[in-house]
Order: sequence, then C-alpha cells, then structure tokens
Amino acid sequence: MNTPPDIPENELVERFVRSAGPGGQNVNKVATAVELRFDIANSPTLPDDLRARLLARRDRRVTGEGVLVISAQRFRTQERNREDARERLRAFIAAGAHVPKKRVATKPTRASKERRLEAKKGRGSIKRERATRQWD
Repeated sequence: MNTPPDIPENELVERFVRSAGPGGQNVNKVATAVELRFDIANSPTLPDDLRARLLARRDRRVTGEGVLVISAQRFRTQERNREDARERLRAFIAAGAHVPKKRVATKPTRASKERRLEAKKGRGSIKRERATRQWD
C-alpha cells in the first residue's frame, strides 16, 4: 500500500465561519467552524494514479471541479476544528492511496456444480411431493 503524500500548506484553503455546534453564546460571536478546501484535480503534489482514484470516488464532499470541501465544526475551538479538518483530509487521501486488489476470474469446480444441481433436484422433489400428495 502506498503512503499518502504530505500536502503543503499553500495547496490548502481555509475559511473560518460561525459554527452551529456546541459553544453556547460563544458560538454566535466567534468563527470557530473551519471549511477546508483542497483542489484534487490541480494538485501538483498528488501522483496521477492517486488523483484519478480520489476523483473517481463518489463522495459528496468533492465538487464537480474536483475540489474537496471538508467542513469541521465538531469542537468549540478553531484550532481543534482545524486539526479535525486536516485529519479528515489525511484519512480521505489515505483511503484513496489503497490500491484495490485485481480480481482473478475463477470457474466453479465440477464438484460444486454437481452439488448445486443435486440441491436443486432435491428442492424440486420436495415441492413435487408436496403438490401431488393424496389426502385420505
């Protein structure tokens, strides 16, 4: 498995907005929520194969232009929310770094085919007996 590359600061865009999460009256005054944006499509840091896997994922956080938008407002402080957003970005990239194993096409064995057919015959005979039973 490939390790995800470290994303430089200049490729990340952070915007701070008012949070809807916990914080009491503080939540109405201080912009603690973080909106982290990372342009996957135009990032020079990402290798081409990793970029293609990340863009191919069906994730609602990725826009049509290939920009990943992570919104973090779980915590009361701006710094904790920044760390949370960056950790979620790392997890997203790490998930894309995992290369899925190539599927090897196999055929069912002769014995498994015979077992399947015998089971089908057995079920059919049970149903046939059920339908033709004569009640005295």
